[in-house]
Amino acid sequence: MTKTFQGRVIVPGTAKAEALVSHGGFNTLASYQMALMFGDKEVKCGDQNNPDLYHKSMFRKALCLPETIGSTTGGMVLYSACALDKQPACMLFSKTIDSLAASGAILAANWTEANMPVVDELGQEFLDYVKDGMMITIAEDGLVTVEG
Repeated sequence: MTKTFQGRVIVPGTAKAEALVSHGGFNTLASYQMALMFGDKEVKCGDQNNPDLYHKSMFRKALCLPETIGSTTGGMVLYSACALDKQPACMLFSKTIDSLAASGAILAANWTEANMPVVDELGQEFLDYVKDGMMITIAEDGLVTVEG
């Protein structure tokens, strides 16, 4: 079954990737700390407070989230993940993106070679529908197609 959701484009681009879903807030610093500090090539989530993602590889996944939470370093951590080529394939938010995550994603789009489209305001129905392993396709206009 295929379902589409229309969101707001924060960072334009296209992507096709496997979904990785968190129903709780995404703590960017805690999630990426191990991968950035210790060179984890699989980019496994290091946030033990996020049971949906903990120890799962985020590398080149369609990261499906309600929102980001945590430290004011979140934007810089996201930018650093992109600069080191450890970013997800895309970030998809059910809610409105916060300014810190948006700034990190926008800086990465402009200052790195990373391709990481970001779409927000996809709605709670999106987050309720998408499951780990489903195939996600993002179009330039923010249309997100979920196959599964």
